[in-house]
Amino acid sequence: MNDQADTISLVQSRLAELLTSIEEQMNADVLFYKGPIAFDAGNLIRESIENYRRRSRGTRRRKLVFILETSGGYAEDARRISDTLRHHYNEVDFLIPSHAMSAGTILALSGNAIWMDYYSVLGPIDPQVHSQDGGKLVPALGYLERYDELIDKANRGKASGAELMILLEFDQGELYSYHQARDLSVALLVEWLAKYKFKNWKVTQSQKMKVTPTLRKKRAREIADKLNDIKRWNSHGIGINMQLLRRELNLKIDDFGKQVLLNSIVREFHKLTLDYSRKMQLECILQTKYNIKGMRLR
Repeated sequence: MNDQADTISLVQSRLAELLTSIEEQMNADVLFYKGPIAFDAGNLIRESIENYRRRSRGTRRRKLVFILETSGGYAEDARRISDTLRHHYNEVDFLIPSHAMSAGTILALSGNAIWMDYYSVLGPIDPQVHSQDGGKLVPALGYLERYDELIDKANRGKASGAELMILLEFDQGELYSYHQARDLSVALLVEWLAKYKFKNWKVTQSQKMKVTPTLRKKRAREIADKLNDIKRWNSHGIGINMQLLRRELNLKIDDFGKQVLLNSIVREFHKLTLDYSRKMQLECILQTKYNIKGMRLR
């Protein structure tokens, strides 16, 4: 039992050392979160940042690097997390060692910069909502897409009896909430991209035209609409890698893989964190150099 406790303590110490090294490489405070953008994530992140700021009062930085790994969650939770980060830091970068999907993509695109490598992926911004039985999170746009298809078939007199029964089973109140979730996702992306990611975009690349607030919002809307188009990506869970984000969305992505030392530290940290969370049976984990918290989700 003591040997196991000693091993856990050594792993935690090594994780803290690696986070300190990432801070030195990026000249920023660093926080790592792995888990859903839902449940108590916002509270965990708020408490962790407040604790971090108290303990580093004499050496506070103005920049945070948020290392994120998530399969998604709620757009509203992404908004609250972003507001929390911006309350404490003037500049927030996101570093994605593996994946940040759905609401995780929305949150990552609230950053001043996004760091990925060839293996990292973001995803479509299809928001997640509770299923009709309340048992699990499901992608809202899939339900809206199916409803629109059935409505179109019914209007053309092509719907079968079974399809008409499915159509009648759709709850209008839930459909309205799905529309709201979709609209919030797009609105947040437009607001955050224009305000943070495009903050220093002053001149267009090809025609050297002055970039106005209107142009920033227009570009942000184009990106949001593309990420919100599930027909374009074919799947809620598809990964969109760095090259696709650059080519398809013309989105600037910083490549941490090209920085040899930083890449080595991030990879060791990420692998050790995954091993630690599996060993401790944690589905949600949050770390700074000062402490580590984990949760077993119900």
